Amino acid sequence: MNLTTMKKITQIALFFLLVYGNIFAQQEKGITGYNNWLNPWTNFKPNKVEYSKPTQILSGNINKDTKLYKRDVYLLLGDVFVTDSTTLTIEPGTVIIGDFKTKGSLTISNGSKIIADGLHTDPIIFTSSRSIKKPGDWGGLFILGNAPTNKFGNESSLNYGLIPSAAKNISYGGDNPESYSGVLRYVRIEYAGKRTRDYGYFNGLTLAGVGQQTIIENIMVSYCEGNSFNILGGDVILDKLVSYKSNINDYKFNYGAQCQITNSLAIKSPYSSGADISRCINVSSFELKEEADFSKKQTDVFAENLTLINISNDLKYDIKVGLVNEAIYVGEDTSFSIDKSVISGFNPAVILDDKIRINSESLEKIKFTRTYFNNCNGNIFRNGFSNNDDLENWYGSSAFNNVYSKGPDDETFIDSNNPKQPDFRLRINRIIATNDVSDDD
Repeated sequence: MNLTTMKKITQIALFFLLVYGNIFAQQEKGITGYNNWLNPWTNFKPNKVEYSKPTQILSGNINKDTKLYKRDVYLLLGDVFVTDSTTLTIEPGTVIIGDFKTKGSLTISNGSKIIADGLHTDPIIFTSSRSIKKPGDWGGLFILGNAPTNKFGNESSLNYGLIPSAAKNISYGGDNPESYSGVLRYVRIEYAGKRTRDYGYFNGLTLAGVGQQTIIENIMVSYCEGNSFNILGGDVILDKLVSYKSNINDYKFNYGAQCQITNSLAIKSPYSSGADISRCINVSSFELKEEADFSKKQTDVFAENLTLINISNDLKYDIKVGLVNEAIYVGEDTSFSIDKSVISGFNPAVILDDKIRINSESLEKIKFTRTYFNNCNGNIFRNGFSNNDDLENWYGSSAFNNVYSKGPDDETFIDSNNPKQPDFRLRINRIIATNDVSDDD
């Protein structure tokens, strides 16, 4: 082999090494994937889709094993419960419509299972019955299991005004952290979150006492009037979730939830949030402190490779008029860690509850590492305190390897402005640049 040939081989090898290195660098922070995993199963314009009229009605209790087929369209009429250790199987591509007049909802009772295993080319869809769809058109989806909560006793009950035939059909919680409630994969939930007079808002997907063996992957909740994802206790692993323009929280964790959430996305808009404070992540251990049993595990959330983005045409103005809130709220008596993530366009990025004492013991339970704070009006604050120098110094330490920037969305993300197939992965060059800065420091 002559010298010229060897040089060419060496150049080609270096070229591929450089390309591979750049691609790998892009994977470091925020949602990851060598391809845009949002395609083709998500839909950011669900109001443009027309579905067929319902051919089957689901109502009352489903108490024997049942399969829903793609060839039919199903209407959830009122509160529908899967009970008595029954399995509900839903074929890929099936459309289930929540009735507007009766606030249709589906509850998988404790001990029963749902197998909704869609495909990335053929997702399962829960949506509104109305021709002109709006947030809160129908109830939502509840999955109840027997994993632990931090409430007194082993069982709790949902409190959304559901009308079951027996109280056990809305109870959740137990002593099995590995409990199995089925599979939810490649599923879209659109326009849920119906408001009730006495019980507030439903949520897109509520996981109550759900255990580790349950598979929750590739779920998109869009235009929900309540919380997109509401996790009440349990011990659950969440992967590749998408919350798009919810009115309240994208991900809410409470009642001792033990949760790992990875490679997931929350997209906020100042123009679609409701009157309540709207956050990407809300981490609490209780609504009322006296409800929590402190001999049990309190809420503990580990988040990795999340992208939390607030999309605004004029962020400075939207912040000025009070339309933009913090991305993350961390309550007292909780543990929260976020790593290799992106928080972009919030006011500020994070709020810690005012009851959290700023000392090494507290901050050991609240970790922000290798995270990219972009275009935020402040980074990490304690609620009600205007001076956050102690927190800035703590989390700004090189030991945490956080990065701070002021970049517009079109320079920060690959293709965030694409109306049909957006790509919220970070741009390769920007990540390389920030890595260089961190290394130099």
